[in-house]
Amino acid sequence: MNNKKDNSEGLISNSNAWNALKKHAQDDIQKTHLKDLLQDDARCDAMILERNGIILDFSRQRATTQTIEILLSLADASKLREKINAMFGGEHINRTEDRAVLHVALRALKDQIYQVDGSNVVPEVWRVLDKIQSFSEKIRNGEWKGVTGKKLRKVVAIGIGGSFLGPLFVHTALSTDSSCIEKAKGRELRFLANVDPIDVATSLVDLDPEETLVVVVSKTFTTAETMLNARTVRSWLVSKLGEKAVAKHMVAVSTNLKLVKEFGIDPENAFGFWDWVGGRYSVCSAVGILPLALQYGFDVAKEFLEGANSMDDHFKTAPFSENLPVLLGLLSVWNVSFLGYAAKAILPYCQALAKFAPHIQQVDMESNGKGVAIDGTPLPFEAGEMDFGEPGTNGQHSFYQLIHQGRTIPCDFIGFKESQQPIFIPGEQISNHDELMSNFFAQPDALAYGKSAEDLRNEGVPESLVPHKTFSGNRPSLSLFLPVCSPYTVGQLLALYEHRVAVQGFVWGINSFDQWGVELGKVLATKVRRVLAGKRKLDPESVGEKKDPNQMNLQNEGFNRSTARLMSWYLASDLDSKSSHRNRQGICSMFSSNGISNVDTSARDAMKAGAMLREGGEEHGPLQWLAGNKTAAATAEAPAGIKEQLRMKRQLMEAERRRVAKRGKGGMSEAGGRKIGD
Repeated sequence: MNNKKDNSEGLISNSNAWNALKKHAQDDIQKTHLKDLLQDDARCDAMILERNGIILDFSRQRATTQTIEILLSLADASKLREKINAMFGGEHINRTEDRAVLHVALRALKDQIYQVDGSNVVPEVWRVLDKIQSFSEKIRNGEWKGVTGKKLRKVVAIGIGGSFLGPLFVHTALSTDSSCIEKAKGRELRFLANVDPIDVATSLVDLDPEETLVVVVSKTFTTAETMLNARTVRSWLVSKLGEKAVAKHMVAVSTNLKLVKEFGIDPENAFGFWDWVGGRYSVCSAVGILPLALQYGFDVAKEFLEGANSMDDHFKTAPFSENLPVLLGLLSVWNVSFLGYAAKAILPYCQALAKFAPHIQQVDMESNGKGVAIDGTPLPFEAGEMDFGEPGTNGQHSFYQLIHQGRTIPCDFIGFKESQQPIFIPGEQISNHDELMSNFFAQPDALAYGKSAEDLRNEGVPESLVPHKTFSGNRPSLSLFLPVCSPYTVGQLLALYEHRVAVQGFVWGINSFDQWGVELGKVLATKVRRVLAGKRKLDPESVGEKKDPNQMNLQNEGFNRSTARLMSWYLASDLDSKSSHRNRQGICSMFSSNGISNVDTSARDAMKAGAMLREGGEEHGPLQWLAGNKTAAATAEAPAGIKEQLRMKRQLMEAERRRVAKRGKGGMSEAGGRKIGD
């Protein structure tokens, strides 16, 4: 017997406003074309707002002034004002994790008050910001140097998800601003997120360890991908500079000071944040501000925070009819739940915002990708939307075909009055920025109006091409217009979209601040990781022999037939494939040094060392990063540990060469020609 209480009566979809919107969509909007709506000048004027220096034009939405009125009634029915106040008031609105949601406090002015559990957290926030300012200035002016006395001019920030996408977006947006370029002169900021070793290689290529500072971002200091990458980079530093390099060349953004210390980082060089900051909302914490301050100086980071703060104040205080995040959020609810549009395209006509859409993709889809209300009741309506995007005009030559003549996907066009890098070539009719903005202004109208078959016939288009050149139009969009892409406006834009997402969740009645959906795959990956580690413990006598994937019996490990077979083939290819042979001779070879230097350096033992490394366990020692030092002279100049690893690398390569030669003599009719299932 199911004793679960039916809470469906509390769903927003049972409200009068929701039902009024359903009827309005069916009876009025579905019968109306945007080209007709755009003829109403009064309607257009009512749908263009300027607030905080940002112009919002939503006149190309499939909506009337009546639609907006009913949406505002829906906001009232969902108790949107109370929910916003609860968030700003530090209440534990993230019920499933019993946490406050107060990322707005991260950009609060010093005299503002934001309380969590009865305590004002703003002084604590500013203690961290002041510490970031002091530390970043020491790094930038050379007061803090590396272990060899060189200035630390290069920064690698290690983190994943919200610890990566947000800071990368802001860094990319600022990296082409002329004033930021000047402040970052001689410096470089890189990000390492993916556990894929390719990302490690590209993040470290051409870096000098003596000039490199590493920022490890992990609240708990246990995130699997981040910590494996951190250990990898730590070993790269230690192999070149010794153990003392860790304290001078690595800092942390974390709250787990115990694990930070065990890692070798001085806890004094750890920058904290709080459990009321969700990962995807953490760019304004030390997660983003520390690397940004190191690259551009604290003043730039502070200007970014001030821009976000201005949007926070607007969101908190402005009437809903004039509130930019509220209007954007309500329009998204309208498009998703009433018009049936499941996706949204974010189209910044500014190359500096190349990483904006990927960041908002996480903020939105991880927040609102939910199927139940905050009380656990299944939703009887569609919620959440799929976000994607690309800067214009690149996107026009990629996916605009679909949004013009395929699926209807509401679009956000984002443009700037001035370019970060204005160019005007004598003899050209218009500047580069004018050319860009010509497309910014034209595309929304093309989507809205389309082109009819009658227009095409009047132009003399052959009848056989008329169906192919017809544009239905009636495709909604909105436009955001800002002065220039600066630290301040980047902060505004970030907060605008963060609050838009919150509005959607508040109206739908879901919890936008947990992310249980990302957990299951990680749990299953733990089991896969354990099995892979066990299978990688190679028998020294079997090194170089072909392994039969059908003999691995991974179904006995609890995997289904499909996964077991794929994993078997993955493991079997380890010593067999030509690509594996090629990769072992690539730019980066990593081996364990502890406990290996004094053993017999045969090819088998070298292979065993590589297998130990791949297990990823805590028992292996520092990795050695070998970057092509193959000559005798280079070996003679290398430190003792590196010499040993070079010798082991040569042994491995020679063993592989002999094995390939032997196989070649014996015939290779099986190699490369087998089908899955043979």
